[in-house]
Amino acid sequence: MDAGDTTRTYEVVASRAGRRVETAVRRGVVEVSEVTRSGSVVRTARFMATRVLALVEQPVPRIDDGEREEGPLREDPKS
Repeated sequence: MDAGDTTRTYEVVASRAGRRVETAVRRGVVEVSEVTRSGSVVRTARFMATRVLALVEQPVPRIDDGEREEGPLREDPKS
């Protein structure tokens, strides 16, 4: 975001499993919303489109079964 003499960064994150972040540009306003599985909006952030410098969407990487071996469910080698 352009904040006049500086820039600011805002992060909107889907905070729970099953939620997603949706982005819409309407009437000069960028609207970023966190949405539940059923489609209910949990929270919304609105920014003037003329002030937005960049909008970056980053999907969460999926975990393959092969990668789960190193996760918290691995066996303890001491036992």
